[in-house]
Amino acid sequence: MTTLTVKDLLPEDGTKGTLVGRVWLPQVNGPAVVAVRGDGVFDVTAQFPTVSALCEEDNPAKALAATAGERIGDLEAIVANTAPDGRDPKKPWLLAPVDLQTLKAAGVTFAISMLERVIEERAKGNPASAEAIRKEVTRLIGDDLSKLKPGSDQAMHLKQVLIDQNAWSQYLEVGIGPDAEVFTKAPTMSSVGTGMDAGLHPKSTWNNPEPELVLFVSSRGRIVGGALGNDVNLRDFEGRSALLLSKAKDNNASCAIGPLLRLFDDTFTLDDARRLDISLNVKGTDGFVLDGHSSISKISRDPTDLVAQTIGKIHQYPDGFVLFLGTMFAPVKDRDAPGQGFTHKRDDIVTIAAPQLGKLVNRMRTSDECEPWTFGIGALMKNLAQRKLI
Repeated sequence: MTTLTVKDLLPEDGTKGTLVGRVWLPQVNGPAVVAVRGDGVFDVTAQFPTVSALCEEDNPAKALAATAGERIGDLEAIVANTAPDGRDPKKPWLLAPVDLQTLKAAGVTFAISMLERVIEERAKGNPASAEAIRKEVTRLIGDDLSKLKPGSDQAMHLKQVLIDQNAWSQYLEVGIGPDAEVFTKAPTMSSVGTGMDAGLHPKSTWNNPEPELVLFVSSRGRIVGGALGNDVNLRDFEGRSALLLSKAKDNNASCAIGPLLRLFDDTFTLDDARRLDISLNVKGTDGFVLDGHSSISKISRDPTDLVAQTIGKIHQYPDGFVLFLGTMFAPVKDRDAPGQGFTHKRDDIVTIAAPQLGKLVNRMRTSDECEPWTFGIGALMKNLAQRKLI
């Protein structure tokens, strides 16, 4: 991992928005909730012990703006000290901007990724079979289902046609049926941030990044802001069986969120998030380069619908939750041989970027090579209590 700079982190409009992060403070052996401003990084933990608590405010952006905080340093220095290689453990470094919130994810919310899920299922986790199946699935279903409203009469008619042709799939069920796929991505507080290594199961031989918008939602179901995410996926595991979803999704360092949380305010709104353009770049040490680009506007279910299907009378989240909205880009570019498609190699650098949210940059390693996750909810509560912050 090369040393990151502020340019590798901030949105295009710099610090004009309301930006929230978390920073590890060696002097207290624990994390700080910080406001990232033009004149530095400010510790606001005394007012908001957790990002979750900040998101519970009636107007989080206004509440943060009214909090001066204590300046802990320049963003440039903190960012430069974040990557695990060469990190000075005596100086602060950046963390994922999420703490007590439950980590949730929606799947099969974009037509292109829905088709790739169907292909994974039919290929039974074998990338060599994917290209031929891709052509057949596209012939039967088409490659543009973006205007098809899930659960509509038109969608249900298509479902029956595909059943009659023996082409129905559980992924099409959640892609165009009335019920969204929403699952728990990973344990609370297990996310890695920008500049850190992201993890792949060491037994996986067919996998990919999943660039996504991550919404931050309060316990009352209010969407208060967003960040970028990489919902790292193992195509071989999930392709063999959907019952392996937890192993395909939940491994050490397999949930990346960052670089910062941008709260909704006058500079960034939910409507801006709905139109967000997200890009993907993968660079390998073998010289391989992959680029992708798409827009949240192509999503088949509105973000508010996905949030409503996650929280309500049948399920509550007292500390709020974050919700990955689903990937809009499934990389299929051949890497090693024709028809073999894409899979990660050790030390790939993955950059997920959006003009309003900055860049989330991670190096890919196997999960057992990544820094072990040791600081959980209990450790956070003990640390905050020792600092007399709760």
